[in-house]
Amino acid sequence: MSQPDHISALPHLDEAALDDELKAYYQKCRDKLGLVPQVIQALSLRPQKLKNFIQTYNELMLGKSGLSKLERELIAVVVSACNRCYYCLVAHGQAVRQLSGDPQLGEMMGMNYRVAKLEPRQRAMLDFSWKLTETPELVGEADRAALRQAGFSPEDIFDICDVVAFFNASNRLAHGLDMMPNADYHAMNR
Repeated sequence: MSQPDHISALPHLDEAALDDELKAYYQKCRDKLGLVPQVIQALSLRPQKLKNFIQTYNELMLGKSGLSKLERELIAVVVSACNRCYYCLVAHGQAVRQLSGDPQLGEMMGMNYRVAKLEPRQRAMLDFSWKLTETPELVGEADRAALRQAGFSPEDIFDICDVVAFFNASNRLAHGLDMMPNADYHAMNR
């Protein structure tokens, strides 16, 4: 059985209706990923908000940080697992498989990250990310101290919180719009 074939519950703009900047971004996605992520297509309904999303995502997930790209993707999947966000579990689970070279790691992150044999640093980061997602009001100085003890700098802790916050917001948008991931993600990096 395959997933529903819609991009989202709302309409999106055809690529031909986009400005040159977004058309170029679509082509960059095709060149680099082999596809245009359906989140990009879904957000095209509001082109300026799509541009803001792209800029924020690229800075957060690809920009300079003490967190590796894999660590940021691990956070994305763990937050999405806590929120049960189908779109992000599929899309970012694929990114974990690609960046780690381990097809099982992406599955463990989505199902129950606690079963994975992780470095203490990653375990502390993901425990914090889960808690900040599930019970944000309970996060306190002891939680930040645990991150510092695991070797995270103040800038790293800021970046962890930033990635967690971004994916909590993105998960809610994906749920609200009923976004579906590209079906191609399911078979990639297996």
